[in-house]
Amino acid sequence: MKDNKNIAVVFPGQGSQRPGMGKDFYEQIPVCRQTFEEAADALAWDVSAMCFGEDERLNLTEYTQPCIVTTEICMLRGLAERYGFAPDYFGGHSLGEFTALVAAGVMPLSDTVKIVQRRGKLMQEAVPVGVGGMAAVISENIDIDMLKSLMNGLNAGVANINSTNQVVISGELSAIDETEKRLTENFPAEKTFRFIRLNVSAPFHSTLMKTIEGHFAETLEKFSNNLNVQNASKVTSNFTGGFHASDVSDVKKNLVRQISNTVNWRKNMQVLAEKGREIYEIGPGRPLRDFFKTIGVACHSITGLNAAEKVFKATN
Repeated sequence: MKDNKNIAVVFPGQGSQRPGMGKDFYEQIPVCRQTFEEAADALAWDVSAMCFGEDERLNLTEYTQPCIVTTEICMLRGLAERYGFAPDYFGGHSLGEFTALVAAGVMPLSDTVKIVQRRGKLMQEAVPVGVGGMAAVISENIDIDMLKSLMNGLNAGVANINSTNQVVISGELSAIDETEKRLTENFPAEKTFRFIRLNVSAPFHSTLMKTIEGHFAETLEKFSNNLNVQNASKVTSNFTGGFHASDVSDVKKNLVRQISNTVNWRKNMQVLAEKGREIYEIGPGRPLRDFFKTIGVACHSITGLNAAEKVFKATN
């Protein structure tokens, strides 16, 4: 790359997985193959086989999470090797925040894949299947305070503030149903909205996840000696909306609280856009690009080597 200054990179989270993700990087760039091998050695199972085959476990949360993190780090390392890609600022949506911390050198990949596998298992076990759910509310310039007030008294809340036009809610299925009813009855007459139920296995980022925070804190504590927080201030926190502080306890607290609290992605995008002259989305899917569009910011998406070649030819 000709000018590598003030580059920001963002990583999508769960839901972006797909069979075959990262395979082109794996086959063509040695450091990418080594990345999958590093993750496999840490987890004691073949990450590349799960990512590249037709293994249904790829969509089970405890496997999805380490597979996505491994794929995204593989892609980042491949881009660094082939194009000299070296971002200065890092962000990630939900699970993607862990990839961002690895990318910034705050957390080792070998530790992180273990941490997120445990995170995924805890999140799945927190709420029995069929009890909780999530839904996206899509409308122009959503009034977050209005939405929250409509959900008063319900065992559900705002899970993700993704953009000016999309908010995800999460909680008990009965509360999700009631929220749709209340929105239908109370939404401003001059505006329209869409209510899309998400195909997820658990109500992520809701108070129903609160019960696992202590267990996840214990998991993080086991690996805390390997945290290098010198670059944490270059990574956005979903929980706070701003950048992490370069403090071990602060990073751990933010990651624990992220589990049952709102992902403030809109704020993350804004602070990254203030720092980054160019923003790149790297991952098996590209959901974040459209979110950036809603705040008037261009985001280059790289989902494979062919896309990378087109993007870097266009930006250099």
